[in-house]
Amino acid sequence: MKDFCNYLEFTEEIIEDIDTTVENLGPCKIPSPLKLKPQCFVTDEAKITLRVNYNYLKDQFYKNKEIPSLELAGPRPYIYFDPSKVKVGIVTCGGLCPGINDVIRSIVMTLYYSYGVDKIIGFKYGLQGFIPKYGHEVVELSPEVVKDIHTMGGTFLGTSRGHQSIEEIVDTLERMNIQILIMIGGDGTFRAAYKIKEEITKRNLKIAVVAVPKTIDNDIWLVSKTFGFDTAVELACYAIRCAHTEAIAVPNGIGLVKLMGRHSGFIAAAATLATKEVNFCLIPEMDFDLDGEKGLLVELERRLNRRKHAVIVVAEGAGQKYVQKDPPEYDASGNIKLGDIGKFLKEKITEYFKNKNIEVVIRYIDPSYIIRSVPANVEDRIYCGFLGQYAVHAAMAGKTGIMISYLNDQFVHIPIKEAVKRRKQINLNSRFWLSVLESTGQGPLKND
Repeated sequence: MKDFCNYLEFTEEIIEDIDTTVENLGPCKIPSPLKLKPQCFVTDEAKITLRVNYNYLKDQFYKNKEIPSLELAGPRPYIYFDPSKVKVGIVTCGGLCPGINDVIRSIVMTLYYSYGVDKIIGFKYGLQGFIPKYGHEVVELSPEVVKDIHTMGGTFLGTSRGHQSIEEIVDTLERMNIQILIMIGGDGTFRAAYKIKEEITKRNLKIAVVAVPKTIDNDIWLVSKTFGFDTAVELACYAIRCAHTEAIAVPNGIGLVKLMGRHSGFIAAAATLATKEVNFCLIPEMDFDLDGEKGLLVELERRLNRRKHAVIVVAEGAGQKYVQKDPPEYDASGNIKLGDIGKFLKEKITEYFKNKNIEVVIRYIDPSYIIRSVPANVEDRIYCGFLGQYAVHAAMAGKTGIMISYLNDQFVHIPIKEAVKRRKQINLNSRFWLSVLESTGQGPLKND
């Protein structure tokens, strides 16, 4: 690991150049039906800076250079779509995540009560819902239909994985006269959303595509935090506390917890910081050795010698060099199927101590499906409400090809094409990861 010498990297500022230009379907000429004071509306000129570092901003001012900025989300004084005529489609895609139903409910309630839109359609089972061969019925959404869905986990509309024909999706939008499509999903959904928007543009259609970022792993770039993450960390902490209780109850007890995180270890790292009971946190962003004087197994033995118990948290995508199939296998969405690092570590730990004639007790906990299927907690419910409202405000103003992001403590519009350029991961040189290392006391777990 290199020295912590780059302040922007240490504070996790976005240092890459991105195109923040927001596309509009056309001029907004219809007065907003929202009964707000003039100062409560947001104009397109209202922006925040992409970077907040003082020295960077000072340098840009001194050089008379343009400062990268983001368009603020919120209700516009004039809108593009006529609320009495517009028809809105909502779809949820990808894996389950706490809070999806809260976002759906917020969208429907804002459309209906704030804008007077009463033609709202829900597409069932993700992108399959647009494709005629599947035969999925659409759902007419109203406040009465969605009033209680926030009390349930999962997604009221259902979901699916896998690629679908972009042309057929846009055919359905045309056929059903959908003028606004709000898509709730993660990286794969965003890539599909951008392709849908491009096909709409190619056909010269006036259909707005607005995305709401959804991933329990918190790995969408240009978003400070995705909804469901707080709930996931809360439940992960519960699993860790149970593992710790089991570990301290017996001599040489080892609590091993596997958490969600295919490419990014935010849940594992945040839960580690929150519980203060984890001794080894393993995430996809880091490499680690099993064997050798500085490897995990020897370090674990040293920990047991000192304290007679240990807790290990591992993200599902960590250590894939040990468990990845060759050649790799892929799921319906084109993602590489992960090897089971949790069971692998359990077997290797058991084997290591057996060979040393040291008796250990391992309690292995994998709460993944429990975590992702529960209703959202209070923090996420509030957050989801904002996301749904801001998605509606953007769509009614004719914004398209954007996602609603929460960045630098503000809700903003960011082009989808920028969000899919890379995946957000933990910076191993950041203060966040440094705090994790200070909490666990773990070494680099590398022999070189």
